[in-house]
Amino acid sequence: MPSDLDAIIALDEVGPKEERPAYWRGIFDHYVKGGKKDRIFLVAEAGGKAVGFISGEVRAWEFGSPPCGWVFAMGVSPEMREMGVGQRMFEEICMRLKQMGVTTVRTMVNRDHKVTLSFFRSQGLRTGRYIELEKEID
Repeated sequence: MPSDLDAIIALDEVGPKEERPAYWRGIFDHYVKGGKKDRIFLVAEAGGKAVGFISGEVRAWEFGSPPCGWVFAMGVSPEMREMGVGQRMFEEICMRLKQMGVTTVRTMVNRDHKVTLSFFRSQGLRTGRYIELEKEID
């Protein structure tokens, strides 16, 4: 819900702190207020407090890829990690993506973010048939 925005900003540990409010306002406009059926933004709560979030959508345009689910953002408060919150959110988003007709879920993880990488691997994600390539440009 739009009222979750401040809690999501507080849970985000990835982006630069000063850029988070503008970034998440844009994400909420796209995923929460956009009203599209192929977009998902879930918030986990415990004791009436937001303790995690996961967001994704169905995409089908990347390099001829058939429709698949993409998880683009996820976070769990440090005090709630290793308590199954992330797993339950991931299972829920996968279930919703499957209901939308996709059979594959993808994400990208910074190789330096070991906790996130370990989490997704524990959920069964492995290197897929597409390889990310990048180049620094001046």
